[in-house]
Amino acid sequence: MNFLGINPLLLLILCPLIFLSGFVDSIAGGGGLISLPAYMIIGLPPHVARGTNKISSFLGTFTATVRYAKKGFIPYKQALFCVVFALGGSFIGTKLGLLVDENVFKIIMLVIIPATAAYVWFHKQSFELKTPYSTVITTLLACAVAFVIGMYDGFYGPGTGTFLLLLLTSVAHLSIDKAQGISKSINVTTNATSLVIFIIEGKALIATGLIAGAFSMAGSILGTKMYFKDTTKVVRPVMIAVLVIFFVKVLLEVIGVEVF
Repeated sequence: MNFLGINPLLLLILCPLIFLSGFVDSIAGGGGLISLPAYMIIGLPPHVARGTNKISSFLGTFTATVRYAKKGFIPYKQALFCVVFALGGSFIGTKLGLLVDENVFKIIMLVIIPATAAYVWFHKQSFELKTPYSTVITTLLACAVAFVIGMYDGFYGPGTGTFLLLLLTSVAHLSIDKAQGISKSINVTTNATSLVIFIIEGKALIATGLIAGAFSMAGSILGTKMYFKDTTKVVRPVMIAVLVIFFVKVLLEVIGVEVF
């Protein structure tokens, strides 16, 4: 074993997948559906895979967040409130996850995911700006979304960024640009929180995570460039692809095939 904690040749498998996850996550969320299995593929134990994944995910999400911030996409006051509510929801969701059978929740997701994908597919104006609410109403609705999806993130997790983006636009009537900014602000905060815990517990290969993180950052840069250029034309197909992957993952787990 070397300072990476893995055979260096495995980076040839890992890094392209992490690049792809950074690209996908920066546009429509859900990059973890690609990155976490990538770490499992190269043979890392589950907890170490999750911890190392948090390093590259944090770097990629941080990069995307900075780029969205520079474009003026983050309404900072609303984002701060949403982050607080998301963290609170995540704490409650984690506690509930210890009480409720996860398989019951997965069966529910088998209904929610196709319905979400159908909504995105058939409503081509899904991400076009809705009639805006007042600042107060928008903030309250955005915080409610952040709290609920924060609970989901604590309870289960995959696809959190995707659901945030969709609900912030459809429920809170935020523009897709501001929804991107807020969702990335939430994700970078929750990733940082989890990352600290994994590192303290010694469940992360730091060198491997940093190298993979460079590829996640590169994927995020490319993804945000495409987003800035095509906006909703890019988001819809990528989001549908993420939901399809997510559905297959949950279905396999429900029938007894552990994906990751």
